[in-house]
Amino acid sequence: MKALRWHAARDLRLSDLPAPQPGPGEVLVQVAYCGICGSDLHEYADGPHSIPQQEPHPLSGCRAPLTLGHEFCGLVLAVGAGVERVQVGSRVAVEPEYRCGDCQYCRAGQYNLCQSMGFIGLMGDGGFAEQVRVPAYMLHPLPDSVSFKQAAVLEPAAVAFHALNQSRLLAGDSCVVFGLGPIGLLLILLARLRGVERIFAVDISPERRQLARDFGALEVLDGHAANLPQRLHELSGGGIDTAFEAAGSQQTLSLALHSLRKGGEVVLVGLMGEVSVDAFQLVNHELRLLGSVGYRNAYPPLIELLASGRLDLTRAVTRCVTLEQAVEHGFETLLRDKSQIKVLVNPNPSLAKA
Repeated sequence: MKALRWHAARDLRLSDLPAPQPGPGEVLVQVAYCGICGSDLHEYADGPHSIPQQEPHPLSGCRAPLTLGHEFCGLVLAVGAGVERVQVGSRVAVEPEYRCGDCQYCRAGQYNLCQSMGFIGLMGDGGFAEQVRVPAYMLHPLPDSVSFKQAAVLEPAAVAFHALNQSRLLAGDSCVVFGLGPIGLLLILLARLRGVERIFAVDISPERRQLARDFGALEVLDGHAANLPQRLHELSGGGIDTAFEAAGSQQTLSLALHSLRKGGEVVLVGLMGEVSVDAFQLVNHELRLLGSVGYRNAYPPLIELLASGRLDLTRAVTRCVTLEQAVEHGFETLLRDKSQIKVLVNPNPSLAKA
């Protein structure tokens, strides 16, 4: 089979590999689509960041070189011993978080905080391949009414869905999204679906600001604008209830905190290193600052929304490419073209319309 393997930054190689065989508790999936994530872009541009180098990941047993791709779906080709939840021929979405099932977080149902947490396609061989072997617990059967193209966007939608669940945001509240990549745009789409109407969006890219309008933002603002927090206070009538930081920078975090009303909150979704905050402001205004990582229990309700027709995730898909085109027309295009949202890679063209 063919697979797109990460060897080093700017070194993705289309390789011929033996087809994997599922072991006990595992399933072999023929990949229909696999989305290119911002994490994949970071690994490609200047990695490694999450990819194991010296020591293999404790749950996957993998280290570099490995096959990227964690936003994928497909068709079950084979099942290993003990697998009962899916059968050969099942259409499935893959929830790509590894979990041990034994640590205190897994036992409490907080499997996204597993002590050995990782993602297939970053810490183990993933979906930029014709076939991929996955633990059966990652699979969610798809209703016939949910296309593979919809299912390929479930993973970033789950990130946004979990961040919304972490927040206190309710219908009638105000929110602002800083950073209008795929996660930021999906936050807008899902917040609107929950009945939130006063949604503000901030980015430095005019292309992304236009996309935010299309996804349901009430007002969009240039991230370079002067007095941005003051403007958000005016637009929201006294300060924002919930700010989602999806850009991953010190500047946007500071802007988010200063845009809040007293008692407001910032939910960190973007990845960043060490930052500084005004602790006096946090205490004096009783602000909440919380993180949101991955997702848990997000796929079933999202699949239900897709099946009912209330949610359309294909709006985020701007391009589909083959596995052979993935580097030039996928990774490189996303790095230079801000009008692109979600590029899907299709390793098996026969499944493209399923």
